[in-house]
Amino acid sequence: MNILITGFEPFGEHEINPSQILVQSLPDQYQGCCLLKSTLPVHHELAPRRLINLLREHQPDAVIAFGLATGRAKISFERVAINLMDFTLADNAGVRIENQPVIEAGPAAYFSSLPIHTMLEALTHAGIPAELSLTAGSYLCNQVFYVLMHEIETHNLKTRAGFIHLPALPQQTAASNRSIPSMGLDQIYTTALLLVAELGRT
Repeated sequence: MNILITGFEPFGEHEINPSQILVQSLPDQYQGCCLLKSTLPVHHELAPRRLINLLREHQPDAVIAFGLATGRAKISFERVAINLMDFTLADNAGVRIENQPVIEAGPAAYFSSLPIHTMLEALTHAGIPAELSLTAGSYLCNQVFYVLMHEIETHNLKTRAGFIHLPALPQQTAASNRSIPSMGLDQIYTTALLLVAELGRT
């Protein structure tokens, strides 16, 4: 099984991004699965373009896209991608998009096709805080999630895909002037391996 795993580069006030560090630290193979890893730019045009190019080039069996959600204390399995871009801050190109569709005339929303309920059970059993989430926001995380699912749907691909938000790392909390929850990289790393193993079983 080939699994594409993506993260994002740092953005805004964040000098690091746990999703990027995770992608860079994962092995190339795990329990018979080939892990194809890439970091997406925080750019409204380049991020979705790179993701679609990776999808078309590698034709993976599954895609797990990771991103950072400061303020969340748990691994968040996003259930829904919505056709809306409404950036609360500019991307790394300095562009801020307000109240625009991700894809003109696209459907209002897409649902994750990852086995998120069994994935949630696997993390809970391992003692890792996790939850189902109804919103991926309206920033680039939601944008790439929507574009990913739209590509799969419109090309009738069998690829299972979805988006997962990660909490901040402890060093991000320490560097912030705000009190934000965090999760250690060891738990985040274990999370990714458990999710890969779950995909390999289903």
